[in-house]
Amino acid sequence: MTNLFFYGTLRFRPLLELVLCEPGVSLNMVSAQLPDHQVYGVQGQPFPMVAPAPGQSASGVLVRGLTARQIERLDYYEGGFDYDLRPMTLRVSDAQTAEAQVFFPRDGAWTPGDVWSLDDWALAWGEMTLHAATEVMAFYDRLGPTEIAKNFRAIRVRAAGRIAAAARTPDPQHDVTRDVVVEKHNRGYLNYFAMDDMDLRHRRYDGTMSDSLNRAALMTGQAAVVLPYDPIRDRVLLVEQFRAPVFMIGDPAPWVWEAVAGMIDPGETPEQAAHRELLEEAHLTARRLEPAGQAYSSSGSSSEFVHLFVAIADLLSETDSGGLDSEGEDIRSRILSFETLLDLTDRQQIKSLPLVSLANWLARHRDRLRQ
Repeated sequence: MTNLFFYGTLRFRPLLELVLCEPGVSLNMVSAQLPDHQVYGVQGQPFPMVAPAPGQSASGVLVRGLTARQIERLDYYEGGFDYDLRPMTLRVSDAQTAEAQVFFPRDGAWTPGDVWSLDDWALAWGEMTLHAATEVMAFYDRLGPTEIAKNFRAIRVRAAGRIAAAARTPDPQHDVTRDVVVEKHNRGYLNYFAMDDMDLRHRRYDGTMSDSLNRAALMTGQAAVVLPYDPIRDRVLLVEQFRAPVFMIGDPAPWVWEAVAGMIDPGETPEQAAHRELLEEAHLTARRLEPAGQAYSSSGSSSEFVHLFVAIADLLSETDSGGLDSEGEDIRSRILSFETLLDLTDRQQIKSLPLVSLANWLARHRDRLRQ
């Protein structure tokens, strides 16, 4: 049996129970302090770290009597965050101390920021972290911490996508709590994208419930898709890159002309993601964004939800060096006249559905934008 001290996100009890517990298990918890230490936010990350701070005291919870199975679950979850366990002496009251293991970041792993607040974190990141942890723990005993760490950004993108989806307007004609019954949910695959499948039944239009159906979906998050347009010169900018799925289906032309696009990171608005992707992929700064729609890109097979924009910008130069090396991107851009874009669309030479949608939106709003 092991005693552990939690000072950061695992002080959030729903998260701690999700990671540690299996049905029917309770936790022996008590408030505690780690003397001469402080909890700081990690720069650029939505989680904290603990560091020596003479005269300060790091607040947390002491959990006593953890089983070997619970420690294995913790090692699996925390392994993706690059921590080490160290024995420390805690203060549990004015006159009592206790020995426990504490998670410390490995030397040089992160840069500390301001003093960290659990309440502020829970308000901003608690729900998303619970979604992410649910996906992570679903692969306990199937994937190692290295694989989880490699894909953790994508896991958080999906978690943020789930929160955004849940906040969309409900259907007044259907109540999913009554009209959909999930019999089995399997998380079958985890990588940059994930694959889930469910056995479910849904209410039919005649009022009866359907037979049990097995359905699978490519699980992803939200994306921003942006078509740069120069209303003075009446031209657009497209980007081209190799698309593995197009190659994998057997298409002999897997280098695809598209609008600028990218996934929306947790804590980022669609507009912020659009401006970031314009810089990364096209080395372009927009004067403003025109919202051009939002929709599921392929509702029968994927959970991806796209936010479409036309970016008003001065289109003066092209690039052959767009994208991020860290993401394996190799992107070039080309400037076309608006009429050329419409001609390509009408001749069905554009293979990217978001680009087709944006071209048609621009055709309807072009006169207004040029005024």
